[in-house]
Amino acid sequence: MTDFAAIDFETANYYRSSICSAGVVIVRGGQIEEKIYRLIRPEPEWYSYWNTQVHGLTVADTKNEPVFPYVWTEIAAKIAGLPLVAHNSSFDKGCLRAVHRVYQMDYPDYEFYCTCRASRRMFGKTLPNHQLHTVAARCGFDLTSHHHALADAEACAAIAMMIL
Repeated sequence: MTDFAAIDFETANYYRSSICSAGVVIVRGGQIEEKIYRLIRPEPEWYSYWNTQVHGLTVADTKNEPVFPYVWTEIAAKIAGLPLVAHNSSFDKGCLRAVHRVYQMDYPDYEFYCTCRASRRMFGKTLPNHQLHTVAARCGFDLTSHHHALADAEACAAIAMMIL
């Protein structure tokens, strides 16, 4: 796969619609063309203790940021026609569907590929697990800022370029 957009979302709470940050890495011709990172005011607009423990974001970080439709309009134009790649794609696809539903936006039928499933097929039991940081390390990518949406999207892109 040489043309795709690797994506990652972080959420503010247990609602899939509560996207508070998005990372996108656009790959064309097997080369990274563009990286996008955006903070987003989530819906609903509250942060669970556990989510903040994972990614470090709080309401103070996103209270003055745009809501999802404004951010996604920019991103959607840049990824038009590209398949989307995510690690554990069911989570990111679920977030994307949920937030489109909350804001009553038309949901394009994005084509998704999952680097976690691909890792299980490719590496099987040779890895202790198929978590993003483990697979990224196996593919030679140093994921030092795990759970930062752009860092995770970069790791996903590196994995996809190697095994998809």
